[in-house]
Amino acid sequence: MLFMVVERFRDADPDVIGDRFRREGRMLPDDVTYLDSWMDAAGTRCYQLMEAPNAEAMNPWTTAWGDLVKFEIVPVVASSEFWEERRSAASR
Repeated sequence: MLFMVVERFRDADPDVIGDRFRREGRMLPDDVTYLDSWMDAAGTRCYQLMEAPNAEAMNPWTTAWGDLVKFEIVPVVASSEFWEERRSAASR
């Protein structure tokens, strides 16, 4: 499954995030894959696309960063996949 993860940095401080990342790495569980990420222009939020078997698989990762980051995790599908499923359902 794909998940869009919105990370909101506590105290709006990207430097503490960067420091920990350089020391510890991403700290992902083995069954979670980082695909890509984008930062907002202010540097207070990060949007990450992740792949995992389910949202719960990301719990060790969110726990490891929870003191610095507030997470919103949203299951997503590619637009083409969404619309194909809608077409298929309508034709049944």
